Amino acid sequence: MRTLPAPARPRLRHAVTDIDHLPAVRVFVGLAIPGLLLIVFGRTDLLIYAVFGSFTGMYGFAESPRQRLLHQSEAAVMLTVAVGAGILLARLHASPAALVAAVTVFAALASPVTDRLGLRPEGPFFGIFAFGAIAMVAGVQPDPLLALLICAGTALLCVVVGWVESVTRARRAGTALIYAAIPPHRTGRVAGLQAARYALAISIAGGIGLMLGVGHANWVMAGAAVPLAAARARDRIHRGVHRVGGTVIGLVVTAPLLLSGLSPAVLGLAIIALLYPTELFMARHYALALGFFTPLIMAMTELASHADPLTLLVDRGVDTLLGAAVGVAVAVLLRDSVVPGFRTQPCEPMHTGGMADDDQWYYCLKHHTAEHGKTCWFGDRLGPYPDQATAERALEIVRARNKAADEEDD
Repeated sequence: MRTLPAPARPRLRHAVTDIDHLPAVRVFVGLAIPGLLLIVFGRTDLLIYAVFGSFTGMYGFAESPRQRLLHQSEAAVMLTVAVGAGILLARLHASPAALVAAVTVFAALASPVTDRLGLRPEGPFFGIFAFGAIAMVAGVQPDPLLALLICAGTALLCVVVGWVESVTRARRAGTALIYAAIPPHRTGRVAGLQAARYALAISIAGGIGLMLGVGHANWVMAGAAVPLAAARARDRIHRGVHRVGGTVIGLVVTAPLLLSGLSPAVLGLAIIALLYPTELFMARHYALALGFFTPLIMAMTELASHADPLTLLVDRGVDTLLGAAVGVAVAVLLRDSVVPGFRTQPCEPMHTGGMADDDQWYYCLKHHTAEHGKTCWFGDRLGPYPDQATAERALEIVRARNKAADEEDD
């Protein structure tokens, strides 16, 4: 009998475990409740605002209840502010150039803030995307205040769901759960350089989008922001490649949704359903996750502001390729020149692709042993550590950090 090679077994096993599915279920619930209500009341045009609010649930994975509550609350504020800013620009009938300038400023300001807060997923991508996407469609929304309240309410719901789930899990596990403290991603000059990357990439991408036509601007800017979330130049290149490949897969999935003339209610149900596999695979295979994320985004945009489906499909493919190319080029051009100020996170590949060196040591919470390289799923790993001896002391190190953090809070 043929068997799977050893490295493939953990990946296959983790594809069906609760630790994989629970975060996706949590995010799904955060959108399903308001999303179904909007469908019932015939307001699928407002679904896009609930979706952006539901991205709050993607933050705080594998964090302590208190840390998750804090990070998800911060993410909720960022997303609500981004959506509110997009609505404001749309209602003011801001010019396309003003939109690009506003998103550039938002990205430059939000990048060091998210770095300082240690938010994961890393970087301000979801805020950038929400700002630009809403600014493109909110001009035809008859109830802008209601739209903003739906976004904020959905974000608040996701915070509550995340808090309840984390507290319940912590109580059931007792002292068995170990949480690593989350320090800032970047500080000082390194954080400033990352902010400059975002500003440069988004301004260039936005300018290209304006030359192609205003409808392209937001998608090109979003494509440019994606590679920058990774920690190192090599990983940013990989991220850009995944962005393009995953979007192509997503466009294939999107085509029958938009070209078959489905009713708004059916499209709304599809949007809610697509969020689950998006979150499920986002942490482990970004390109595959985009196969679900792309139709979700395009369907909700179509419900908010109708456009020719075939034109949308072609434009999104072109926009993503151009945006990813700009983001990768900026990442290669503006490399980190110094190491101080950048902090490696425990389990840092979360939502951002591989960032840690495979040649380092980790502590596996499932097997209770130090392991050389990323042999187990990231949700089970602490590290990386410079050597085996340090990795074997991982639990002791984490407990000491948590105790110091608790004493500092008190």
